[in-house]
Amino acid sequence: MTFRMDPRAKLYLLLLANLLLLFHVGTAAEAATTALCLLLFFLSSKIGMGLRLSALYFGLLAVDIFVVPRAGEGVLLNLLSLVSVGVRMMLPCIITGAYAFSTTTIGELTAALRRMHVPESVIIPCAVVVRFFPTVGEDYRQIRAAMALRGIAEGRGGMLLHPMQSLEYVLMPLLMNSNNVAQDLSAAALTKGIGLPGRHTCMTELRLTVWDFLYPALCTLPLIWKAVTLL
Repeated sequence: MTFRMDPRAKLYLLLLANLLLLFHVGTAAEAATTALCLLLFFLSSKIGMGLRLSALYFGLLAVDIFVVPRAGEGVLLNLLSLVSVGVRMMLPCIITGAYAFSTTTIGELTAALRRMHVPESVIIPCAVVVRFFPTVGEDYRQIRAAMALRGIAEGRGGMLLHPMQSLEYVLMPLLMNSNNVAQDLSAAALTKGIGLPGRHTCMTELRLTVWDFLYPALCTLPLIWKAVTLL
C-alpha cells in the first residue's frame, strides 16, 4: 500500500521549498527538510526517482561540505563550488515539484483547487500545465527514438557530443510542437466542460487525513528551528 498525500498538502510542501530558497535558511535545516521530502518518493513507491534525486542532492551536499571550504585554491574549485551551491539550493523546489507532479492526477489537482476556492481562471491553466510537461516528454522520447533509428546522436551522451545536431533535431521540433500541444490541451480541457460556470462535480474524493497535517508540520520544523535560532 502506497502513501497518498492530499494535493493541498503537496502544494504546501512546494511553498515550503520555495521559502527555503527565499530565506536561505542554512545547509542543516535545508538538508533536513529535503531529506523528509525525498522520503515521500519511497513511501509513494517512486523508488527510482527517489534514488536519483537523493544521489543528486546529497552528492552536491558532499561537494559543498568538502570542496567549498577550499574554493579559494583554484579557478576550477571556485567554478565547481558556484555551480554546486546554486543547483543544490534550487533542488528542494525541483524535488517537491517532481513529487507533486508525479503523484497527482489532473482530477485530484482540479478538485483540490476548487476546494480551496481558487478562481477558474487559475485552475484551467494549472490543469493544462500538469498535462503539458508529460506530453512534451513523450514527444522528446519519440524524437530520440527516431534519431536513434537513423543513427543520429545515439546513446545517452550523443546529444552532448553532437550539440548542433541536438539543436537541429531535438530542440527546434520541440519548440515548434509545444505551441500545438498547449492549444490541443486547452481545447481538450474546455471540451470536457472545465470552463463552464456553476458548481462542478468530481469523481475524485479528497479527504485530509492526520498525516496530511503531521508530515508537512514535521517538514516545517527545521525552518522554524532556524528562525528561532536567529531571534
